[in-house]
Amino acid sequence: MDTDRIDGALKKMGGDIKEGVGKLVGDSKLETEGKADRAEGKVQNTVGGIKDTLRGDA
Repeated sequence: MDTDRIDGALKKMGGDIKEGVGKLVGDSKLETEGKADRAEGKVQNTVGGIKDTLRGDA
């Protein structure tokens, strides 16, 4: 498994948490940062999946 998949999943999870906390406390900046982190994590995870597929690890 490519490290991008792991890092992406962790970044997405952190973004989910950050977004949730931002919503909970009413901090729109934190919520937006969480959404951005989540999107970045999704992209990184996808890149890792493509790398795995190209290597035949999938």
